[in-house]
Amino acid sequence: MQSAFAEASRPDRAGFAASLCGDGAAQSKALDEFVRLSGEAAIDDLAVAGDLLRGMLERRFLCLGDATLLLDKAGASEGRDVASGTVHTAAGGRSPVLGLRQRALVETASGIAALVAGETVELRSKGLAAVERRMAGVPEAVLVRAHKTESDAGLKAAIGVAAQGAALSSTDPARRLAAIGAVADTPSGAAFSRLSALKTDQAYRADAEFRAALDAGVARVERAIWIGNGLAVLYNGLSFASILFMAAAGLAIIFGLMGVINLAQGEFIMVGAYAAYGVQEVFRRFAPGFLDLYLLAAIPVAFLAAALVGIVIEALILRHLYRRPLMSLLATWAVSLFLINLVRVVFGSQNLQFAMPSYVSGGMPLYADFIVTWNRLFAIAFATATLVLTLLILKRTPLGLDIRAVTQNRDMAACLGIRTRRVDRLAFGFGSGLAGLAGVALCPIYSVNPGMGTTFIVDSFMVVVLGGVGTVIGTLVAALGIGGANVLIEPLYGAVAAKVIVLAGIILFLQRRPEGLFAVRRRR
Repeated sequence: MQSAFAEASRPDRAGFAASLCGDGAAQSKALDEFVRLSGEAAIDDLAVAGDLLRGMLERRFLCLGDATLLLDKAGASEGRDVASGTVHTAAGGRSPVLGLRQRALVETASGIAALVAGETVELRSKGLAAVERRMAGVPEAVLVRAHKTESDAGLKAAIGVAAQGAALSSTDPARRLAAIGAVADTPSGAAFSRLSALKTDQAYRADAEFRAALDAGVARVERAIWIGNGLAVLYNGLSFASILFMAAAGLAIIFGLMGVINLAQGEFIMVGAYAAYGVQEVFRRFAPGFLDLYLLAAIPVAFLAAALVGIVIEALILRHLYRRPLMSLLATWAVSLFLINLVRVVFGSQNLQFAMPSYVSGGMPLYADFIVTWNRLFAIAFATATLVLTLLILKRTPLGLDIRAVTQNRDMAACLGIRTRRVDRLAFGFGSGLAGLAGVALCPIYSVNPGMGTTFIVDSFMVVVLGGVGTVIGTLVAALGIGGANVLIEPLYGAVAAKVIVLAGIILFLQRRPEGLFAVRRRR
């Protein structure tokens, strides 16, 4: 065995295979030697030994007299001789008998071979899992070598964590102290658990230096976790506020301009999400190679689809009800129910399945347990771009000037030649289109189904009323406040209680300032 891993000679590999066909003592001796030398063995030897060991576990390794065969699959009629590589019949071959101790050694040795010499990330990951189950019997050099040669960043980090865990259990005090510092340098919930578990160790009570180092390490990790959790709350609140802003921005324009309480605004969000799904299916059928781009292509499609639905509803129903607020409220509620049931009939009630593009999949660990997920970052960036474009349209385009003029004084704007009915229709379409954009942002984060819009309609109205009817900046500030408050309160009292508390706070605020945070200037 010594020369087998030092010189990678074929006869010694065959000798290793032959020893696996021996009795329990011979098997244990060969496997113990393999594990002991695996930190310095040649990669080729580890790869070949790994094939043999996996063959034993899968019953593809047979002993046939003085020869050993490795089958391509269990039950095959032929296999390759380990020594010569020639094909032989498997008739008369038997699988080695493994006791409990020998099986555990085979699993550990196979895991080591896969971790160090595995060709794929999946195989090396399985090897790490096997090694972690019996870490006490694995030489430190194996984990050091695997960490040094690993090319996959995620698996490399996992190997580093495993190596730290092994060092924490070392009998060498200096190594344990160094491991405590290394674990504290990469704080996480798992690191906190590993370090906290050492407080029951005998060394914690007997060794003052060990106790001081452990207490300092635990305090560092605990502080980092607290900061990471705070960043996660802030990030999640910002992403939720981004969705709320896009859902409420169009409602603020519609409500502020026309005084219409549009209960169908949530269904415009749904229309945008289903339009994105339609774009995905078109890409899947006609351009599968560019499927990753469907979410970007869906942005203008979702805006136009929701805007068109809004314009049709305004032209057919709402234009006759502007002076009758209760009737407009009931009419938009009826439109909401109609759109929900229409989508249920056409698409069904199940959640839609979206293919997640690479730019909204996964995330990046930033600090402690805080991970910046790309889907939420996409929503934040999308909401920022929507805000900028909305402000530019309202401040720098003729349509925006007309909307502001009609909002301030409808009768005077009409006297100056502004076609207020046309402005109403275009503004309703613009506000509906903004809701459609919210539907696109929701696709990578939330479930998309016919009833998804009802989740956001109440929050959207709270945002509009709190921010001040008809003001985009007020809508933004209110969305940030309500989104952040929901995310902060939910872990403590639950989602339902969080909404109740936020609503109660808004009511109390409006008692003192009924016009909201930012009142729109109007001329009478």
